[in-house]
Amino acid sequence: MRVFVTGATGFIGSAVTAGLVDAGHQVLGLARSDSSAAALDAAGTEIVRGTIEDLDVLRTAASASDGVVHLAFHHDLGQHEEAARAELAAVETVGDALAGTGRPLVIASGGPVGTEQDTLPASGSPRVAAAQAALGLAARGVRSSVVRLAPTVHDEETCGMVQQLIGAARRTGFSGYLGNGANCWPSVHRLDAARLFRLALEQAPAGSVLHGVGEEGVPLLAIAEAVGRHLDVPTKAVAPEDAVAHFGFLARILGNDMTASNTFTRELLGWQPVHRGLLEDLDQGCYFA
Repeated sequence: MRVFVTGATGFIGSAVTAGLVDAGHQVLGLARSDSSAAALDAAGTEIVRGTIEDLDVLRTAASASDGVVHLAFHHDLGQHEEAARAELAAVETVGDALAGTGRPLVIASGGPVGTEQDTLPASGSPRVAAAQAALGLAARGVRSSVVRLAPTVHDEETCGMVQQLIGAARRTGFSGYLGNGANCWPSVHRLDAARLFRLALEQAPAGSVLHGVGEEGVPLLAIAEAVGRHLDVPTKAVAPEDAVAHFGFLARILGNDMTASNTFTRELLGWQPVHRGLLEDLDQGCYFA
């Protein structure tokens, strides 16, 4: 299958690209810089120069492909609304190019909660609109699916959210958590997530919502204790009024409980997470180098 991938050199996208190539697919990767183009060339893919704001580029590449995996998103909290609007325009453009063909479109989305059948409120995140637009393409002859990714996508070398907690612990001298730390966040190893995107591309029925969740819920207290243990600093609760000073932008979401099931996804696609869990990766010690 000839597959157009946006975000092909990102943390998740590079693993998706490698997995597709290994499975025998031909990949066209979107590159917005010379360094991205070089990485794609080294990975054995074709290069499409442009960004997700270049709608003509997206339209042409999607039309010339047998399927699309859309992963690109500008993760700048200061411009989240603008990034969400760009993502919606990109999904609509790619959808128009694939309409009536029966070809697959798989997009990444955030915020897995509950089960795959649970819907997210439109006001819950600016990105919900793009996910809804992708699912709506099923009625227009596109085999579209949405992968709701766990907020903690990790491997043995990095995990964005946990590294923010590590930075806060180094800065303040203790590893903190909110409340009693019993709230849980789902996680997934990036190689398990990459395989899920490939399976969705190859198999997912039109209109599928999938959960990129390896562990359905890891207690924040357990994460904080692991951070404290590796940094040899105490672990303790942070008062609500001190949360922003300690955690920064994470303060507004760190106390949420986001336990999410992956049962439907596993049964539908035969997907089984096999790589290390978040706490196991933490205990490898690489995050603290």
